[in-house]
Order: sequence, then C-alpha cells, then structure tokens
Amino acid sequence: MQSIFAINGLETPEPVKAQVEGSIPSWLQGTLLRNGPGLFSVGSSEYNHWFDGMSLLHSFTFANGEVTYRSKFLKSDTYKRNIKANRIVVSEFGTMIYPDPCKNIFSRAFTHLSNIIPDFTDNNLINIIRYGQDYYASSEVNYINQIDPATLETVGRINYRNHIALNLATAHPHYDDEGNTYNMGTAIMGLGLPKYVIFKVPADASERKKPALRKVQQVCSIPFRSTLFPSYFHSFGMTDNYIVFVEQPFKLDIVKLATAYFRGVNWGSCLKFDEDDITLFHVVNRKTGRAVSTRFYGDALVVFHHINAYEADGHVVFDLIAYNNSNLYEMFYIRNMRQETDDFVQTNKRFAPPVCQRFVLPLDVHKDAPRGSNLVTLADMTAQAVMREDGSVYCQPETLFDGLELPGINYNFNAKKYRYFYGSRMEWSPHPNKIAKFDIVTRRHIEWQQENCFPSEPVFVASPGAVEEDDGVILSSVISPDPNISPFMLVLDAKTFEEIAQASIPANVHMDLHGYFIPAAV
Repeated sequence: MQSIFAINGLETPEPVKAQVEGSIPSWLQGTLLRNGPGLFSVGSSEYNHWFDGMSLLHSFTFANGEVTYRSKFLKSDTYKRNIKANRIVVSEFGTMIYPDPCKNIFSRAFTHLSNIIPDFTDNNLINIIRYGQDYYASSEVNYINQIDPATLETVGRINYRNHIALNLATAHPHYDDEGNTYNMGTAIMGLGLPKYVIFKVPADASERKKPALRKVQQVCSIPFRSTLFPSYFHSFGMTDNYIVFVEQPFKLDIVKLATAYFRGVNWGSCLKFDEDDITLFHVVNRKTGRAVSTRFYGDALVVFHHINAYEADGHVVFDLIAYNNSNLYEMFYIRNMRQETDDFVQTNKRFAPPVCQRFVLPLDVHKDAPRGSNLVTLADMTAQAVMREDGSVYCQPETLFDGLELPGINYNFNAKKYRYFYGSRMEWSPHPNKIAKFDIVTRRHIEWQQENCFPSEPVFVASPGAVEEDDGVILSSVISPDPNISPFMLVLDAKTFEEIAQASIPANVHMDLHGYFIPAAV
C-alpha cells in the first residue's frame, strides 16, 4: 500500500495528452477538478496522518473525444512556509508542530502564545467548491484558497472570518437550481455565542478581483446543545425548502482544542465519540431561516457524507453514510496505511463498516398524536419516526446498503426524489478497489473493478438533454501499484456500468478525495 498512497506525489504543471482506448462521447466537454493530499514529507520531517498531506490539485479536461491532464500543488501559505523551511512548520489535524529549539526564547514564547486559539492551516486538501463563479480549494477551516480552474494556479487565500463569523466551514456545500451556494460552519471562539451557522452565497456574487464571499448572507444559526462540545460535521443535507443538519455525538472538545498544543497532542485527538449520547436532527427552512419546532432524535451515530435529501408528502427523507463508531479517522494514520493489505485487514477489524441509511422525518407532527405511534405514512418506507411521551420524535432508519462511501448522485436530482447513487466500495481497507451503482428501488447494485487498480470517488456527468436519471457517464481517476498499469481516467456508461473508455495518462497521478466537474462553456 505504501508504494502509491503514502508517498509524495509529483506535479505535472503543463498539460499532457492521454492515450484513449475506446471512445469518449463527443458531448463530454469540460474539466473535472480533483483535490487530495499529495505531499507527506518535507525535508526529513513527515506528517502522521494521510489527511495532513499538502494539497495536490488535478485537472482532467475533456474536449472532442480527447483527455488532457495536469496537476499542481496548491500554493497555500502553509505550502510556501514548509517548502521555504525545508521541513514541516505548520501544524495539521493529525500532526502538531513545535518551534525550532534553535530559535531565541522570545520567538518561541510568541509561537506558544499564538497557539492558545489555533490559527488553522490553509492547506485546503479536501474538495473544490464554487462560490459565485469562483472556484476554491477547501478543507474544514476558516481559510479557502481561490484557484484558476484552467491553469490550477493558486489565486489567493480568503478568510471566512473577514466576511462571516466562523472558525470552521464544510468542504461540501450545496448548489441550488439558480446557482446559489449553501454551506454550514461553526463559530467556536472569539465570535460571540458559539453556534452552527447556515449561510448562502448568491450565484451572481463574483466580480473582478473581489471575493464572492463579500455577498454572503446568513440564513440562520443553531445553538450548540453543549457549549464546550460542538458536534463535528463534514456535510449536511438540503431539500427544495429545508436544510437538514445532523448534530451527532461525535464532538469537538473545545478545552482540549485550546490546550492541545501545550499538552503535546494533535487536534485530531480533540474529537471524541460519545456512544451513549443521542443524535439530534435539525430541520431548518432555508428560505425563512426558521427551524421546525419538533425535536427529532435518534441513536448515536457518526456521519461524514450525506447522499441526498428530498421532501415527500409532508416528510423530509434524507440518506447518509453512517458508522457506529469513530474509528475511521484512525485508519488513515500513515503508520496504519503502510501495512501490507493482509496485515491491515487483520489489525483493523475494529473499524466499523459504512452503512447507507435512510431517515424519514414527518414535518406536520400534531402534539396530540398517540404516544408510541409511528408517524411515517409513506407507503414504501420502513424507516420509523415514533412519538415519545415528551412530544419528541425518535427516528429509526432503514438500511439501504452496506459498505459504500464517497457517495455521488446525478446532481440534477439533488434535493429531489431520486433512485440511484454511486460510490466507492469500502471493505477492510481505507482505499477502495471497486466503485458501485446502487438502485434504491430494486435494492440491487452493480460494480466495476479491475485487478490491482484503485478508483477514486465516482463522478456522474449527465448527457445533454437527459431525462432519465442515469443517462450519462461515470468518471473516476484510477491508479495502480503495478508499474505496467499507467494511471487512467475511467469512463463508464452510468446505466450499465460498462466501460466506454480508458484514457491512460503518461504522468504520475496520486489518489485524491473529492472534486467538481465544470462543463465547458457553450
């Protein structure tokens, strides 16, 4: 595993042409941007965790049946400081860095004091997001870096806190049909009362040399249920009218976060899962900012990725990938990833597999509804929402599918009733070797795999004028430890999951996390 996952990637700053086998549809025109960790050591210093690696940006451009590839490291302040020092000097989530003991005492004291409230790294390695018509490399901190999607050059750093009071924000926003962007963040320290914040950036927010975030609008805020233990969240759900926020008992310990530097532990250790606590489900009208007053709750779970959410006959239906513990993060420590696959499987059996679950929340809950009754009235759903004595509603999900992560859909069906989702099959390895399509109606799935190959998160691109939900292609960047197999861009027919084309790339390509497809201008 070490040979391809936990070693340093390489830049391919000028575009290289891929060798296409098969036939790429002529209508497929645009650029798939991808982001993920790509640099794990600088000089003689190494990161501890795979999610600490410095961001490597990739672009796959489709035009006239051909594919070109390029990649560049995100030139964040973190990257520039580390490269200049020839060692890691900026702390990341799983790697805490201390000042050079050769520095004078005043310099060291200043560094210590500045870590009381951490000024997080701007190593934005998780995703590519859009605000207005601007594109940003993003992670989950208060910094994002604008990039040029054509050249992958880093344009400059933006601080959310200059525009809205946030310490953290997700790398998984939603986009509505008008092109507006909705996102969520957390205000923890130094920004008034601690709270979760839902915000919107209008589609027309971009102006030359002015950040789109200057037009940000707060939709609403939700107070923490526990002031010193805010819930961690990586994504959220959105329907035509509502935001769905899962306040899970996977929590950030604020006191530990503020003292982590002095205690010699990393920020990742400040996250704790309380398996005896409950999960709260908040439903907020995204047009009025008002929360639905019913208290919805469920059993303890951990969620990173939502699949989709929609409204149906007075209910909010939302699908997500759930875990029954928080051990997934541990799996990605580099010491674990460098084990041989068989050893890894044996030593990591305690990691909970991902489960695709569906929750159904009734919107019109009458206070006099019979206690103990199931309030879900949708005929084709087995998820339950049971009225409790105190008027709260206990939600139990139905299981859709086991062993799938990094979910994607036809985004034209985001916030709407849908039938299919796609994702990476996760068994006992942190890196998938299969991608799958799941049919919610038939409960069947189909898979693609190729021996000794590791595909990235599948991305759906709809055919022009498509009516059927699965009329389009699936794109996935594939790498292999076999030196005889070049990295390639895989193109599948989304209906059948049959291969349409492989575009072999004559360059080093690294495993990535998430991305964004930008259609070519018509």
